[in-house]
Amino acid sequence: MVSSHDFIEDKRNKNIKIYINGKFYKRKKAKISVFDSANMLGDGCWDSLRYHNNKFVFLKDHLDRLYKDAKLLDIQIPLNRKRLIEILNKTVKLNKMTTDGHLRIIISRGIKSTPYQSPKVTITEPSITIIPEFKKPDNAVYKNGLKLVTVNTIRGPLNVQNPQINSLSKLNCILACIEAQKKKGDEALMFDINKNISTCNSTHFFYIKNYNVFTSTGKYCVTGITRQKIIDICKKNKIKVYEKNFKLHDVLTADEAFVTGTFAGVVPVKKINNKFFKIKPNSLTYKLAEYYMDLINR
Repeated sequence: MVSSHDFIEDKRNKNIKIYINGKFYKRKKAKISVFDSANMLGDGCWDSLRYHNNKFVFLKDHLDRLYKDAKLLDIQIPLNRKRLIEILNKTVKLNKMTTDGHLRIIISRGIKSTPYQSPKVTITEPSITIIPEFKKPDNAVYKNGLKLVTVNTIRGPLNVQNPQINSLSKLNCILACIEAQKKKGDEALMFDINKNISTCNSTHFFYIKNYNVFTSTGKYCVTGITRQKIIDICKKNKIKVYEKNFKLHDVLTADEAFVTGTFAGVVPVKKINNKFFKIKPNSLTYKLAEYYMDLINR
């Protein structure tokens, strides 16, 4: 079983320095309190960054998303953007990271005085953790593609748990992932509340029909940075792209399909349920992947 998050093991990750609330710790000594809101309730948000050729990829977009999600959760990040960027730069420098880096930023509401969900019992300012790792995508995933399977767990409405927020409360996606694995799939292809295809449990979904590119409206998806870059690339290169509602039967008549994400970029799909897709070297999927790599290499 493969994944869009498959990576090549790197022994340097045993000695990474992790940032937690103003200090750096060796991996084995990096700890948070059992009373931290992240541990107790999954109360917070997160974002991930790719560090490529001595620079963060689409840093402004990712920080826009992080601060937006924190605001939606009524969490005031205790660092302004300038200071957070300084810490990110210090993190990669301290870890001697020049490329093939992946950093996870975790914002939790803070430490609580007692196990209870109310923010009123939070006794510290929000906690910030930055986990850097040396991660290079496994090229096999681009060659072989992913197998997606539809699942019963759906992306819920905004007034239950806003699916556009990249929250630490990932139970919805975790349950979808478990379903997919039991069906021998690599990732789950999830519906929204109206039985339209929405997204995958950890990536964004696209399909191609007659050289036209389709993706969901984004209403029931995490705000996707790579997703938006692919939409922009299509428009720039006069490739017709549509953000719209569509059903499973539309997908199963497609010519190609692919998923996008911060870590792996653009990954082809080889199978959805019982429908196989041919992964060809001259496919539009690979062309979009090339355009994307050109963009991050600038």
